[in-house]
Amino acid sequence: MKLPTVPAGSPQAPARLPLRSPSAIARYVVRMDPAFATVVAAAGPFAPRPPSDDPFNALARAIAYQQLAGRAAAAIHGRFLALFGTAPPTPATVLTTPVEALRGCGLSGAKAAAILDLAIKFSNGTVPLERLATMPDDEVVARLSEVRGVGRWTAEMFLLFDLRRPDVWPVDDFGVRKGWALIHGMQEMTKPKHLMELGEVVRPHRSAAAWYCWRAVDTLTP
Repeated sequence: MKLPTVPAGSPQAPARLPLRSPSAIARYVVRMDPAFATVVAAAGPFAPRPPSDDPFNALARAIAYQQLAGRAAAAIHGRFLALFGTAPPTPATVLTTPVEALRGCGLSGAKAAAILDLAIKFSNGTVPLERLATMPDDEVVARLSEVRGVGRWTAEMFLLFDLRRPDVWPVDDFGVRKGWALIHGMQEMTKPKHLMELGEVVRPHRSAAAWYCWRAVDTLTP
C-alpha cells in the first residue's frame, strides 16, 4: 500500500518537504519570527519523523493511539498487527477480520469500528490511495474526515508527517498552542483562531514552525 510516486516538477504535485534543506528551513523560521531562535538552537535543524510508505497503516495506527498513553497504545497496536502475522494489514484483510478479534486486541468498540470504516473507505475510493500524493491539503483533510474516528487533527498529522506537506498548521493541537506560548513568553495559550493569524508570518513553512512548537514543550518547559 505504498503511495504512488509523483514525478518531480509535476504541475499537479503539491509541495513536499523539504523545499529547502532542514537547516535552511530553520533559518527561515527564525528570520521570519526571531522568537524561535532559542528553540531552534536547542532542537537543531528541522527533523520530523520519517514518513510512512503505507497510508492505510499510518492512519490505523493513529486511530489506535488516540487518547491513550504511548506504552498502552503501542501494546494495543502491536496486538492488532499480530492478528495479521508477518504481513502488514490491508483494507481487504481487515474487512475479513471479525470485530470480536479487533476488540480482543484491546481496541475500544469505537476504535474497532473506526478501523473497519477506514478499510471500507480505502476499498471504495472515498480515500483514493492513488491520488493522495497529488491532492491539495484541504481535499486530503476533507476525504480523511469522512472516515469514522478521523478528525481534522489526525488528517493534519498525516499531511505533515506522512505526506510531508510543508505548510500544515495544526492550531487545535495542544502542543502547538503551548509551544507557541512558551516561545513567545506568553502567560496563556493563544486561541486557535488567533494562532492561525499569527502563523501566517512563517508561511510557507508552518509545518516546521509546528514541529518547533512541539520541541519547545520538550526543551523550554520549566
